[in-house]
Parts: sequence; C-alpha cells; structure tokens
Amino acid sequence: MDKMDFAILKSLRENARNTASMIGKDIHLSVSAVLERIRKMESSGLIKQYTIVVDQEKLGNSMTALMEVSLEHPKYYESFTAAIRNNENIVSCHYVTGDYDFLLTINCKSAEHLEYVHRLVKGQDGITSTKTHVVLKTAKNNYCSIPEE
Repeated sequence: MDKMDFAILKSLRENARNTASMIGKDIHLSVSAVLERIRKMESSGLIKQYTIVVDQEKLGNSMTALMEVSLEHPKYYESFTAAIRNNENIVSCHYVTGDYDFLLTINCKSAEHLEYVHRLVKGQDGITSTKTHVVLKTAKNNYCSIPEE
C-alpha cells in the first residue's frame, strides 16, 4: 500500500461509484493504473464489497439505538449471533470487551418498534442483561477508517 492506494480508497469511501477516470484525475494517475490498483485491492481482500448508505429516516426508521448485551455463558454465542443475523433492524453486531459481550446498532421506526426489537433480543436464550442507548444525533459515521500513509 502506498499513498496512491490510500487516495483511491478515500475516493471510493466518499463515493463507491466514482469511476477510475474520475479517481485518476483527482490523484493524477492513469485510468489503467487506477483500475489495476483497485483490482489488486479487491483480489487481496482489502476491498471486501461495495455498498450503499441510505437515509434511514426516508425509509421510515426515525430511531437508532445502541444496545449492549451480556450472555450468561459463551456457549450461547452461536445461537445469539444467528438470531441477530436474521433481524433486519439490527444493522451491526460487535463482540466486545468490557462489562457487556455485544454492542448492537438498531434502526427502527418508533419507540414501540424499539421495544419490540428489545423484547426479541432479551427473549434469546442465555441473555443475562441489556442496556439500551437511544441515539440523539450522529456526529460522524465514515463506515471505515483509512489511515494516513
């Protein structure tokens, strides 16, 4: 990885639909060189996927919450994560250190909808406790960090 690769990644982070031509103009590299570097980053697994970021409010999801979850025992890990993967309102699930085992990000339509998702999570086998934080405003969400070279 060199400064050109980092510049390409930053451009794609801003807009994954940027063309090789647009990126090349910005970083002063030929289209073929940009394409070659992108293909190498894809084949090495550095670039895992391209995706979209949607406005949750326009989808009707006016509430975001972070939920901390503790399991009674690690034997519940597989069943818990399988249940989480099947819930479309839970958009991320991180296995973490500290007082809780997991940190979930939940997008939902209302407080009542959040209560419903909360009951589904708490109803899973092996859950000992949860702590939920309602997000008032998101100040930053880059979805990935790209270190300075």
